[in-house]
Amino acid sequence: MDGTAPTGDELLRVLAALASPHRLRIVAALAEGRAYVSELARRLEMNRPLLYMHLQKLEAAGLVSGTLETAPDGSSVKWFEITPFAVELTPRAVAAAVSTLDVSRKDEK
Repeated sequence: MDGTAPTGDELLRVLAALASPHRLRIVAALAEGRAYVSELARRLEMNRPLLYMHLQKLEAAGLVSGTLETAPDGSSVKWFEITPFAVELTPRAVAAAVSTLDVSRKDEK
């Protein structure tokens, strides 16, 4: 998120992405600097499939970004880093975001 007021959909995506203790731990770990998946999995004591699932949710919300790089040994390594973001969560910001929601869609569960 670039500091502009989020739309309702963007706000929901960010809040849903952060509504997990695992994802909060990932954001905290990446706040220290970028990391490749295997390193991050070891640091967080999380299996890689579960870590990837959470990273995908964070990436879809625009909170982290991943890049595939070639290591010196020729293997591919996926690195993740924080995408700088700031979310102002005030009643006025929520009201502005709600005004952009499509109320005709079904409630999300």
